[in-house]
Amino acid sequence: MADDSLEAAKKRLAEEKEASDKSRAEHAERTKGKPTPTQEENDLHALGAAFTEHEDDGSGPDPHAARSFEAKKPAGGSGYQTRQATARPAPAHPRGE
Repeated sequence: MADDSLEAAKKRLAEEKEASDKSRAEHAERTKGKPTPTQEENDLHALGAAFTEHEDDGSGPDPHAARSFEAKKPAGGSGYQTRQATARPAPAHPRGE
């Protein structure tokens, strides 16, 4: 009976260790690269420097960033036709005023 519980405990410990190792590996993959802003950029900013862009953190492009597209230009001319409308004169007032 003690052997059964010992074997069950060892099996469970191995499963938990495997799950823990997998979780650590996934976390390491998600957090690769360096922080942005870097400590050097923070120090320079504290001394009055201004930044428009940060150093590349090595993580590559953001897969969730919105992509923007530009509409295709028409082949010739304006590519579409607008309506030509002229204003109608206002209707005459019923009292003749």
